[in-house]
Amino acid sequence: MLALIVLSVFGSVALISGAALYPLLSREDLLRGRVAKLMPHDKEGPVLIAAPTGWQTLLGRIGSLRQLNPTEIRRYREIVTAAGFRKEAVYVFVGAKLLCAVLLPAGYLLLPAGHLLFSAAPRGATSGGLTLLITICAAIGGYLLPTAWLSHLAETRKTTIFHALPDVLDLLTVCVEAGISLDAALIKTTDNFQHKNCPLIDELNRVILEIRAGRERSEALKGLAERTAVDDIRSLVAMLVQTERFGTSLGKTLRAFADSLRIKRRQIAEEKAAKTAVKMLFPLTFFVFPAMMVVMLVPAFVQIYAMFKK
Repeated sequence: MLALIVLSVFGSVALISGAALYPLLSREDLLRGRVAKLMPHDKEGPVLIAAPTGWQTLLGRIGSLRQLNPTEIRRYREIVTAAGFRKEAVYVFVGAKLLCAVLLPAGYLLLPAGHLLFSAAPRGATSGGLTLLITICAAIGGYLLPTAWLSHLAETRKTTIFHALPDVLDLLTVCVEAGISLDAALIKTTDNFQHKNCPLIDELNRVILEIRAGRERSEALKGLAERTAVDDIRSLVAMLVQTERFGTSLGKTLRAFADSLRIKRRQIAEEKAAKTAVKMLFPLTFFVFPAMMVVMLVPAFVQIYAMFKK
């Protein structure tokens, strides 16, 4: 009963304080929103802080309460950008981690509080220790859950970019060998690629916008490598920078790089196919073989038992 009263008072005070301070905190966000509407922005995929107000701003304020060192900021920024979000969403991501670390234990604590309301038996020391242990585990799991989700999203996006890169390079090679410049080839590639929702095409569109805005091509390509966090994109960017610096043939270089990527993709597929036999060993041993043994031996055991019974 005491835990229920404490949680109720805490929740009421938090809601009243948030409702009272929200108009004061949202004035600056409204001004930023009006300024952001006047500024052109590109559509590069999901953005965590697209709206000037709402839960993105709340998570950003919660995340800014924690002081991050440069190493943590660099690591979180790499994960966030690799997942397809903007690098400014680092504090929104940290705020989501802190909020999950608070909500999961609070949700668990509400369950025993509800049981205390209908049960007259007091809790023992063992039950209290178990509750404390589960609460700590829930807090740790809530803190690590956004990182696991974002890492999975980043790995999925990296895989999609890796599989789309050879096709993009083939189209880019055809455009370059037709005699147009690299900038125009990038525009033709993004306009005529078969998959419009490909994350690599979205990143190339951002590179084109940065070049149009006055940024150097090498810097824009390096930004592409940093955002995608794919090793093959880094190798491609280094190759393009060296080709531009030394004046070598761009079409032959792109074709050779695309062929090497296809060979690498085929080798990865062959490696996964070779691992299939080892991965199927455990399901066969623990699920398929016991079922086959039951189907084959049970009728024989029944007949032998009937024979000895007679």
